[in-house]
Amino acid sequence: MAQTSRLPPLNALRAFEAAARLESFARAADELAVTPGAISQQIRQLEEHVGAPLFVREGRGLSLTEAGRAAAGITSEAFETLERAVSLMRQPIHRRALTVSVAPSFAGKWLAPRLFRFQEEVPGVEVWIAATSERVDLAAGAADLGIRYGPGGDMTLNEEALLAEEVLPVCSPDLLRDGPPLARAQDLRGQTLLHDASPETEVDGADWASWLKARGARGVDVSGGVRFNQSALVIDAAVAGRGVALAKRALVQNDLASGRLVALFPDGTTPVRSAYHIVTARNRPLSPDARAFIAWLKAEARVHEHSVDEL
Repeated sequence: MAQTSRLPPLNALRAFEAAARLESFARAADELAVTPGAISQQIRQLEEHVGAPLFVREGRGLSLTEAGRAAAGITSEAFETLERAVSLMRQPIHRRALTVSVAPSFAGKWLAPRLFRFQEEVPGVEVWIAATSERVDLAAGAADLGIRYGPGGDMTLNEEALLAEEVLPVCSPDLLRDGPPLARAQDLRGQTLLHDASPETEVDGADWASWLKARGARGVDVSGGVRFNQSALVIDAAVAGRGVALAKRALVQNDLASGRLVALFPDGTTPVRSAYHIVTARNRPLSPDARAFIAWLKAEARVHEHSVDEL
């Protein structure tokens, strides 16, 4: 059993693959630059190894046995895979990879639109954005760093504040133009409310019921509307004119700046307890690339905060 479990010689497998594909020992010999006798010998060696005939030799003709047909296609695919692997080995590795773990909504709405600037500043680094709501194990090396949203205070990680957060009501300019006036919170009666039901909403109290209560608005039904488990989906629905969203400022900023959304009510903005933090493992030193990325993140956060102040 130990003998037959080992792979046969690679030359024998290559001879079989070529002969099976070309249906000829002679043509296989030409392709591999050996003699037909060498092909025949390698095939016999392979047949002895597997304990079954692979070809039926009928005069000058050649055909595969059932065992040969079963293995021919898989063997061709295996050699194609090996050829791709060797090609990758020959390619010089010029780029360095940096993996950043970040929640999908922040990745799509804030980080991805800005990432080209880091690539322009540090062109030798390839950034891998691991967009997931799961908290990956940074100590085990699952990512070089992470951006997490929450109240902070995780003592198991190095943690730096990146961006504060606040929520505000927003809607499509088309909805504002074509619908009834929205001058005060009470005017939201009759509107479809879009709810951010992502896990951190309960921690922040950043929900429609809390927002309306703080403004003394009564008679607005918050039990209906549409609920989404990701903040980005709430914003996308508002852009599509599906209702009024209570959105996170950092995530909605680009849509406000472009005019795809408009902010409602002069007193509509409410700060929340959570913020975005840069987190790194305590037991793993930062690479120069990671330090460069963190410095870039902080600079982008300052630009973001300046743009918010100007609105």
